[in-house]
Amino acid sequence: MKQNLVAVIAGLLFGLGLSLSQMVDRSCVLGFLDVTGNWDATLLFVLGGAVGVTVIAFRFVLRLPKPVYEEKFYLPKQQNIDVPLVLGAAIFGIGWGLSGYCPGPAITGLILGSWNPVLFVLATIFGSLSYGYLSKRST
Repeated sequence: MKQNLVAVIAGLLFGLGLSLSQMVDRSCVLGFLDVTGNWDATLLFVLGGAVGVTVIAFRFVLRLPKPVYEEKFYLPKQQNIDVPLVLGAAIFGIGWGLSGYCPGPAITGLILGSWNPVLFVLATIFGSLSYGYLSKRST
């Protein structure tokens, strides 16, 4: 129960941060990605703030023997860069550049009453299910 409460609070805080930083406004995101046109650098401060908090917080958090409501930390074990990682990152970047959304802001943007985040979330779900199906077939 405590884990679920912490997850809900973290999700609400994350959504609030996305809203305040205008990450749910696809025109703001697309303006940031348009470096050759009318570039909007405001999201650079969002990125800097996120990286700064992460660099500082992880130094303290990872020194703990275990998370507060879990038995151990779940950190990635794979250290090498492989083809699926590069392809996944490229597909993610292309989708972000075309739509102006990544999954977190799109989910937060569902409350805006616009079809854009709805279509993006549906496409994300379809893509995830397709990958799961195709990856099981190829093994």
